[in-house]
Amino acid sequence: MEERDYRECQRELKQVAGMLEQLFNTVNIIGMKQQLGDLQQQTLREEFWQDKELFTRTNREITNLKRRIEHFDALSGDLAEATGLLEMAISERDFDVAKEICGNIDSYRKKFDELETLELLSGEDDGNNAFVSIHPGAGGTESQDWANMLFRMYYRWGEQKGFVVSVVDYTPGDEAGIKSATMLFKGDNAYGLLKCEKGIHRLVRISPFDSNKRRHTSFASVDIMPEVSEDIDIEIRETDLRIDTYRSSSAGGQHVNKTDSAVRITHLPTGIVTQCQNERSQHKNKSFAMKVLKARLYEMRKREFEEKQQVKMGQKKDISWGNQIRSYVFQPYTMVKDHRTGEETGSIDYVFDGDIDRFIYAYLRGKRTGDPGMPPV
Repeated sequence: MEERDYRECQRELKQVAGMLEQLFNTVNIIGMKQQLGDLQQQTLREEFWQDKELFTRTNREITNLKRRIEHFDALSGDLAEATGLLEMAISERDFDVAKEICGNIDSYRKKFDELETLELLSGEDDGNNAFVSIHPGAGGTESQDWANMLFRMYYRWGEQKGFVVSVVDYTPGDEAGIKSATMLFKGDNAYGLLKCEKGIHRLVRISPFDSNKRRHTSFASVDIMPEVSEDIDIEIRETDLRIDTYRSSSAGGQHVNKTDSAVRITHLPTGIVTQCQNERSQHKNKSFAMKVLKARLYEMRKREFEEKQQVKMGQKKDISWGNQIRSYVFQPYTMVKDHRTGEETGSIDYVFDGDIDRFIYAYLRGKRTGDPGMPPV
């Protein structure tokens, strides 16, 4: 490496440091430190130790704040030290030291990316597992096939990210595709990453089911719900439920064809329907369907609260088939475009192989910076 190469390393180090400073200001680390100090002062009061709920909540907040602050301070210190040492090494022409520092730049970038992800996914439920439900719109076989394409896309994305993906429900279409499907993604920050996929997805292509080879537009809805803990405060009364059993319609061997192991639960007050048919045991299917129901009720309660806040702020947005979040176009050109962020790519085959991180992070970064064009999740 020549001296100009080390100067380029200097520039890259300053770039990473600049991105860290921007993130530092955006998430308000100074405010976090003040909040941490206030909470630590609360722990000195006698009543703090007598209130179990306050004790638990405050200690959880203190632990979370410390973790976030320590990550920032550690990376900031490493970058400041590396920048100073590199400047000194170049001025003294100690290129062995300079080469060693330059070799660490990728590591600093990786640490910054990990830190940014932690900050992007710092919402209340972001660390939870996630249920993903997919339903085709009007259009019969064409829309059902489109829903199945989305199903495969998310399944592949989950595998690539290292999540454990299990199929809770899969109801095939009459000719092709699916009538509905629900998956559970297990792993750190599954809900935080997937939550921005909720909405209407639009496909434009030459239909393989049209003998005249006409261009068709299809829609499918994707619903994302966090898996909630068993002790969460969601009241479900037995009298509000209608529980039906039926034979599984998905692939599962002889067992599912001979027994009514699949379970469908209807929550009568809300009309929410959940079902599970992937387990061999009716009991397990019922338990899974109840988990999905609890997640849907939790998400509905959270959405109602957010909508009330939007009405107060004059930001109520209509969610309808005409307000798709993303379009996937095969004809007359190839392009996938997210209508909320403007993020787009012509590599549509890669997208359907699960390469959707660019859309996820564009949305999350927009939420973090408060872009007014970003709708609430």
